[in-house]
Amino acid sequence: MAKPIIQNEVKALNTIAKDTMIKGDIKSDGDIRIDGALEGNLECKGRVVLGPDAKVKGTVRCRLADIMGNLEGEIFASELMTLKNTAVINGDLTMGKLSVEPGAQFTGKCSMGSAGSGSASAPKAQSAPVQPEAKPKENK
Repeated sequence: MAKPIIQNEVKALNTIAKDTMIKGDIKSDGDIRIDGALEGNLECKGRVVLGPDAKVKGTVRCRLADIMGNLEGEIFASELMTLKNTAVINGDLTMGKLSVEPGAQFTGKCSMGSAGSGSASAPKAQSAPVQPEAKPKENK
């Protein structure tokens, strides 16, 4: 039997051009590519691409992320995050899977895996304090 065709659910491709500067939050059901500047938060249900000239200051939440530019803030990708060789990130990264090219730079905490990954609708994971293991008493 033939495998079923999986339709891509992305509804639109949005582009922020190189000479464009946006101050404010952006929400998108489709993919988005930023080659300009964004000062605010970005929430995307699809793929986020930060081009080599992109400068983003804020929190990014998405399903897939390809980072080539500069990001100052947190980024959450529920599936795959790819840091290209020109990427510079100053902030925490949370993702399902991570791919890093030689030359990519980031300063911050990195959390990877399905249990700790963020998404556009998932809240930030919090860790519980670790309790020491109790030792069994010996009967004399």
